[in-house]
Amino acid sequence: MMKIKYAIVNVAIILTALSSQAQTRTNAQQLIFTNEDSLHQGLSKQKTVISGYGSAFYQRDFVAQQSKATLERIVLFVGHQFNSKISLFSEMELENAVVVGGKEKGEIAMEQAFLKFNINPRQYLIAGLFVPRIGILNENHLPVNFNGVERPMVEQFVIPATWRELGIGFYGRTNNLPLNYSIALLNGLNSADFEHGSGIKEGRAEGSNAFANNLAVTASLQYNWKDFKFQVSGYTGGTVGLNKRGADSLHLSSGAFGTPVYLAEANVQYNKNAFSAKGLFVNISYPEAAKINTAYAKNIATDMYGGYIELAYDWLYNKQKQSNLTTFARYEMLDLNASIPAPPKAIYDGTLKQHHIIAGISYLPIKNVVIKADVRLLHTGKQNPNLIINPPPNALPYKQNNSFLNIGIGYSF
Repeated sequence: MMKIKYAIVNVAIILTALSSQAQTRTNAQQLIFTNEDSLHQGLSKQKTVISGYGSAFYQRDFVAQQSKATLERIVLFVGHQFNSKISLFSEMELENAVVVGGKEKGEIAMEQAFLKFNINPRQYLIAGLFVPRIGILNENHLPVNFNGVERPMVEQFVIPATWRELGIGFYGRTNNLPLNYSIALLNGLNSADFEHGSGIKEGRAEGSNAFANNLAVTASLQYNWKDFKFQVSGYTGGTVGLNKRGADSLHLSSGAFGTPVYLAEANVQYNKNAFSAKGLFVNISYPEAAKINTAYAKNIATDMYGGYIELAYDWLYNKQKQSNLTTFARYEMLDLNASIPAPPKAIYDGTLKQHHIIAGISYLPIKNVVIKADVRLLHTGKQNPNLIINPPPNALPYKQNNSFLNIGIGYSF
């Protein structure tokens, strides 16, 4: 399995390197153009711009026989162009409509807050809280830009989109080839907050009092060839932000890249007329997970992976029309417990090995509004009896198969 994973990443890297055969062409399906895009591309005629997006959905869990409806998120963007060289990008997100002290309701958070410094028409720097270029969804997460009511499972649990941290990034594109690149220095993750079953997600600081004794570096390459878009990205960073004395007391490796986590990701997207396809694979390696499990009584894996393939067709495709009616199908696999430290440093959890099949429809009457519906079929590995705190009949027996019905709306402007 490991050889297959790294072979996929290597193939994507080789494809990216085939620059001598490149042709500059625009993909048939473009990302939605918003006021934020206009500011980012230097096309806005306004000094200050307002933009945003939002989504709401209904979900039926057939095993639990439980339904829920929520205003998933409302995001408001305010940007300002100080001059032709310097711009401000800020975005605030409200999740699940209500924020109540002491209760698990909604959340208010900054999704981004950074300054952009244009160096020349092809290169720029950003500094502040921003979303690094990892995966497909992380940068392009507007509800009108992806199929399905829910974001892809792999890009929720393995790549924890929307992943943002404080740092400085350098972005650019080459002069003669359709090749984009990025490299960024960020604050690192906090392993003390890692939780079993959520990968590295809970270790993010998201701009809030981040440890800065430990750092991270992320980089990416994007290459356009005919109707294809290839990308590879990587991340490496320390996960212990304690000073040396504190880390030593827990037998952890400190320093800028101490107790490191490694992420490697590759994806390809294809768009031609009404047909589109995409595929993504990501692997996370955490070699010193056993030390973290000992120090913080966690149950963290040393290896996690995920991948998906999606096919879609727009039945209303017409170059002159802005509406579309897209049907799609996506297969996802992920395992947040692919390999674990030797017992008793960790306990295997088969429920974290999952397969998802999602099929649905998206209707955009205009390019900035979407109505969605889909069905998701879930299959997981078996539950480990050693992890059952409340066994049957006190709790319902665990079922490896489940299905969900999702209906949602979304917008951007």
